Amino acid sequence: MNEFEAVDSEVQWEGSFLRAGLERFRYPDGAEVSRDKVWHQGAVGIVAVDEQSVWLTRQPREVVNARASLEIPAGKLDVPGESPLETGQRELREEIGKQAGSWEEIVSFFTSPGFSDERVWLFLATDLSDCGVGSADEDERIEVARWPLDRLDQAISETDDGKTLVALLWLKGRRPQD
Repeated sequence: MNEFEAVDSEVQWEGSFLRAGLERFRYPDGAEVSRDKVWHQGAVGIVAVDEQSVWLTRQPREVVNARASLEIPAGKLDVPGESPLETGQRELREEIGKQAGSWEEIVSFFTSPGFSDERVWLFLATDLSDCGVGSADEDERIEVARWPLDRLDQAISETDDGKTLVALLWLKGRRPQD
């Protein structure tokens, strides 16, 4: 197989939740390659489902000029010592004011392994109940969207968000065909 080892890295820029720079790797034959890299602490996404709906959000994503991006509840692993599951539980409360009696890890994946180490963990959250008003970050403008499961194809066609596409296609694949 294509074995290699990291030789060194150089952070050239650092922001509030990611770093960017170069990383060098060496193969057993001595060849070395350099790769641009974005280091990211990771994130979670939650497929929050009840008997009739999947719970989504709409929020502006200024970076891609989206005024109302349709997405699953999600957030960064930005609390030290917090596991992906704990982050998912916190984000579900903050973004849509819900808690879940049952949690299941669906999958984890790298969003863009050609240049970033960002990994997203997706969880299925069921047995939902209200837990009070969400408390999203002060710079977030989140609208909760309770989406009927019988209109799942429409949600899939309306989103441009990668983690949401993975989550909704997974959900569609496990539902009985109409």
